[in-house]
Amino acid sequence: MQFHLNGFRTGDPAILEPLEGAEIDAAGAPLPDKVDVLIVGCGPAGLTLAAQLSAFPDITTRIVEQKDGPLQLGQADGVACRTMEMFNAFDFADRVMKEAYWVNETTFWKPDGGAKNRIARGGRIEDTEDGLSEFPHVILNQARVHDFYLDVMRRSPRRLQPDYSRRLMDVTIDETASDHPVTVWLERIDAEHAGQVEVVKARYVVGCDGARSGVRKSLGQALKGDSANQAWGVMDVLAVTDFPDIRLKAAIHSATEGSILIIPREGGYLVRLYIELDKLNADERVADRNLTADTLVAAAKRIIHPYTLDVKEIAWWSFYDIGQRLTDRFDDIRGGGVGTRTPRVFIAGDACHTHSPKAGQGMNVSMQDTFNLGWKLAAVLRGQAAPDLLDTYSAERHAIAKELIDFDRDFARMFSARPKEADDDAEGIDPAEFQRYFVKQGRFTAGTATRYRPSAICAEPAHQRLAEGLPIGMRFHSAPVVRLADAKPLQLGHVVKADGRWRLFAFAGAEDPAAAGSTIRALCDFLSESPASPIRRYTASGEDIDSVIDVRAVFQNDHRTLALDALPPLLLPAKGRYGLRDYEKMFCADLSGGKDIFDLRGIDRTNGCIVVVRPDQYVAHVLPLDAHRELSAFFDGFMLPQG
Repeated sequence: MQFHLNGFRTGDPAILEPLEGAEIDAAGAPLPDKVDVLIVGCGPAGLTLAAQLSAFPDITTRIVEQKDGPLQLGQADGVACRTMEMFNAFDFADRVMKEAYWVNETTFWKPDGGAKNRIARGGRIEDTEDGLSEFPHVILNQARVHDFYLDVMRRSPRRLQPDYSRRLMDVTIDETASDHPVTVWLERIDAEHAGQVEVVKARYVVGCDGARSGVRKSLGQALKGDSANQAWGVMDVLAVTDFPDIRLKAAIHSATEGSILIIPREGGYLVRLYIELDKLNADERVADRNLTADTLVAAAKRIIHPYTLDVKEIAWWSFYDIGQRLTDRFDDIRGGGVGTRTPRVFIAGDACHTHSPKAGQGMNVSMQDTFNLGWKLAAVLRGQAAPDLLDTYSAERHAIAKELIDFDRDFARMFSARPKEADDDAEGIDPAEFQRYFVKQGRFTAGTATRYRPSAICAEPAHQRLAEGLPIGMRFHSAPVVRLADAKPLQLGHVVKADGRWRLFAFAGAEDPAAAGSTIRALCDFLSESPASPIRRYTASGEDIDSVIDVRAVFQNDHRTLALDALPPLLLPAKGRYGLRDYEKMFCADLSGGKDIFDLRGIDRTNGCIVVVRPDQYVAHVLPLDAHRELSAFFDGFMLPQG
């Protein structure tokens, strides 16, 4: 963390000072007549977006919620490795890791071959493969994730807080209006203001209001899909049991009583059980069965036989039926309207895709939706990028949601299938096959398999050979480095914060980077001096040189052999009102562990390369160090010159 740039200050450095003249948002106050972004819904998707936009004091953001206060007990609990990487960009991954249960291994149980009415362990594997991420897969109550986002918002320059007890009534779009074209009607439902209607005009509205989304309905869109006609129950319990894997993630297939997925919870004692129940009839919903918590406990006891389960307390329980549903688009553009006007209303999370909870993807994918959208909204609102950048949100995230729906359909089918009794048993599944499928899909469930297709912000992989381990369109896979100025070992990916900035990582080739004619020096000279430089073209006058595009360099040399002052001045920039030097732009390969970042990420040691990383941590381009014209052309494709 860097602070004191514009003067020494005491206190918690995570609490940002308000921008001079900025309006501070007061909880409980009436909503303003006009806002830049109105977010509907304080779920994970809405809070991710609000936290990201709260970093920009020049953007007026408000988030409204029908409930009367923050979530106390959440239903989602799985936090994938990729989500932890995102949490690190918001600076609370360490808090999550401290509280959460770490999912290290998964076990698989099947009918005992000698006694079909008993279960026996059939396999045990690492939950995520080695080297997939520097962060673990963890389990933590959704409400605590909300708390961390709320802390980020409260510490922001505007001290952003949700506006609770607001029920969405309607959303309309005036396509002829150029300024604040979206009108939102909200009814206050708190006792003090019950029945009052607030009307807010917004430049953009984002519906993060769940599967029954009012924002989605206002767009005339519907969730489309089908149901598997399979009932499941879920409960968080404190229980006494002799089942040996109660503190491991465990998938249990019994011969005749159904299946259970065991997810240990944070705190050392609490356990979540996903429990298979009866098949549903056509057009029947699980709510029609009048099932109870006792139904769940009894089913769990039957499935886990011969082990015992004495449930002492049920913290939460529910029933659901499996279904996969998806909307056609994630914005208000219909049919062939893409490119004819700017989208003004967006939907995210459960408002546009729903699926079963057992794979732990719902909360994770929902948050990734709005992490994708947030920086794009900020760039357009701040005049840094053309409005058609916003078209990429629906295009990118709809494709990922479709992949999730297809995966979830297969995963849910395999988990609900009874164990195969013979080779020609078409309806059953071999438990070993389910285990193989689980391993095969490990990167998908970890969130690291996402790959965006080529677009204006995701280049064709013409030079991918220069960094084979950092595929264009996939997240920037971090690796250890040593910071040159202070010899601090750290993860390179952790410099990519949720602040809306692009990162340009220059990996030096085999030549001496301090030499007058080195390729990396020529790149830095171009970026700092040429009128065609994207830094000069897209950074406003008077702003810090890294305020839009943040350049970092990684050298192959031992950090003790390089002289800081012999390297290009761009990598030691003067910033802030005092012109203080930023000493955190240069890194060296960490040579202490055998393979270094060049080996781990397949970076061409002879020639080096440029890796362009988007504000949401995804690789946008890979280029040779001397591809100055191509680098400029990439940013010219979507950014707007600044004065």
